[in-house]
Amino acid sequence: MQTDVPQSAAFDEAPAAPLAARPGVLLVAFHFPPQRGSSGIQRTLKFAQHLPQLGWKPLVLSAHPRAYVASSDDQMNDVPGDLVVRRAFALDSGRHLAIRGRYLRGMALPDRWITWLFGAVPAGLKLIREHRPRLIWSTYPIPTAHLIGYTLKRFTGLPWIADMRDPMTEEHTPPNRLVWRAYRWVEKLTVHNCTRMVFTTPGALAMYRARYPEVPPSRFGLIENGYDEDDFVRATASYVPKPKGDGPLVLLHSGIIYPTERDPSAMLAALGELRREGLIGPDTLRVVLRASIHEDLLGDLIDQHGLHGLVVLEPPIPYRAALAEMLDADGLLVMQAAHCNSQIPAKLYEYMRARRPILALTDPAGDTAATMRGAGLDTIVRLDDKDDIKAGVMRFVGLVRSGEAPLPPENASEFYSRRSRSSQFATLLDEVVKEHARQD
Repeated sequence: MQTDVPQSAAFDEAPAAPLAARPGVLLVAFHFPPQRGSSGIQRTLKFAQHLPQLGWKPLVLSAHPRAYVASSDDQMNDVPGDLVVRRAFALDSGRHLAIRGRYLRGMALPDRWITWLFGAVPAGLKLIREHRPRLIWSTYPIPTAHLIGYTLKRFTGLPWIADMRDPMTEEHTPPNRLVWRAYRWVEKLTVHNCTRMVFTTPGALAMYRARYPEVPPSRFGLIENGYDEDDFVRATASYVPKPKGDGPLVLLHSGIIYPTERDPSAMLAALGELRREGLIGPDTLRVVLRASIHEDLLGDLIDQHGLHGLVVLEPPIPYRAALAEMLDADGLLVMQAAHCNSQIPAKLYEYMRARRPILALTDPAGDTAATMRGAGLDTIVRLDDKDDIKAGVMRFVGLVRSGEAPLPPENASEFYSRRSRSSQFATLLDEVVKEHARQD
């Protein structure tokens, strides 16, 4: 089963040559509008927007919207009108195959969307027959996407680029050992069969080169995440900055707070102690956790540490409204655990473009901290160290209040643009197609 959903035009900029005359690339991506709640949407969507101006015709193979836990139409108008998008049959085992909220683990390995494989392979083969793309690209963090890419490569012989993004497995990630073994199996299958693999951070790339020394180093590549200037232009079109008075300083975290990868326990404990010591309060600081998802956990911690009025949970809002909120905040908060040192939250690049002061709760030895320091930002404290957070919050608040908080340089944001990343991607596509032609 597959569904083709009409798209709406997004760009005024037209390709320099007819799109049909350009070589095609099949993008296999679970996260795509109208899915909501993952920064991974932007990676595929922006590639699909920019590739036609870079000599390539993208095709998208995604999942039927029923498989999404949450969806929203707010980015459907960003999908180019001439982009072919095929949405294949897919179910969420956790919702569609569960009885009284329980389901067999085997029905959700390697992930809850394994049924997408059975809809996407025939849909992908039909797309390949109809449009004759030159290669296949699949993107994590849904392992099933790489199983689809692998299977389509086996059936067609087309070169396959695996967008690994972040590490699929680490020592204790995923924490469930059965799931870990399934992920590691998909990881090995992918690494040993893909034509190229791409990562979003230097740390992840180095980790995989060390883990798989038998794989030629030339097969590993780096294309980091970024931000899109067009989104910020549109976000600010009707944006009216809020007047800055004597009210509380607003510190914003925009996006999911994962219980382990972005464990908020030490931060909320630190804020609770600062409040009890009379150093902060709702009249001086307001911490906004926007679209955090795990609100039950956060609500319990807010109760436990007496943070009502100081820490506020807010629901998801449309993507560009979220960008406008970043621009309006006094400070922006990013969180990343030490065991995710080879990962960088995608929102950090949008924070850089917003040019607001950034407080990073992360390991100083990780890639997130390195990116901060590379932009001249030293407001970094450890996510798991309550005392370090207390000192860091007070220093950060003082710097913001005095107007002395470091900001990303204006030219730094240009380096992180999605257009720049898409240009890197197009160059990679050209290289892989040429290599494949020589081998034939």
